[in-house]
Amino acid sequence: MGDESANPQLQPRNIVVTGASSGIGSVVAQALAANGDRVAIGARRGDRLDAVATHIREDGGEVFAHALDVTSLESIEAFFAAAQTSLGAIDVVINNAGLSIPAPVHESDPDCLRREIETNLIGPMLISRQVLPSMIERKTGDLVFVGSDNADNPRPQQAGYSASKAGLKNFCRTLAMELEGTGVRVTHLRLGPTESEFGLSWPHDRMVSVLENWAPFGLTRHLNVMPASVVADAVIHALGAPRTSAFANIELQPMAPIQNDEAP
Repeated sequence: MGDESANPQLQPRNIVVTGASSGIGSVVAQALAANGDRVAIGARRGDRLDAVATHIREDGGEVFAHALDVTSLESIEAFFAAAQTSLGAIDVVINNAGLSIPAPVHESDPDCLRREIETNLIGPMLISRQVLPSMIERKTGDLVFVGSDNADNPRPQQAGYSASKAGLKNFCRTLAMELEGTGVRVTHLRLGPTESEFGLSWPHDRMVSVLENWAPFGLTRHLNVMPASVVADAVIHALGAPRTSAFANIELQPMAPIQNDEAP
């Protein structure tokens, strides 16, 4: 075998995954750990986060778990200080934490709108600010942002979520321009409907209302969703790509149901 140290892509990376207590975040963290990387996982729900960490350790992975509220600068600073003490310098951040509280604007709770913007947009901004000085100094690093199809196709009853994801997409493009020539890459994942716990907290009647409101605007072509493992595969692919581009905008959409060719 050759000297693996000659190829940094073959070395375990220290990777932070936010919103890792369930759904996409937990699946991505488990996939990265199984891939040989060291992962630091953060989320507000400590019990769920510990369960994910236990699963990773049982599978032989290396993981550090710590409470993280991406809307709090104090929490962000405490998380990264602890993660760096445990793992060392952070090589990659997967900004996955997200929130959607559906309601028509005139019926929405102002605090809910604020939480959506702070979680989906301000949080990734603050986290980027936290990790970039070290990455720029080392001339290497990856920032991956889990975005949404809502950035380009906003949906009724998701005004706060759609606005924050559109802002996130433009933040990624701005960040990539600022980081040109530094060795730090930016990847934006534009996701269509994905299987997770994201919408399970919505009341059933609200879910029905949301889908009914989307249909007249052509926003529900079908009801298929992607498994979260598709996102994990995309993350691993993006991180393993040759370091020849500074920005990647990757769109992932669920496949439509296979059509039945039999005549009615």
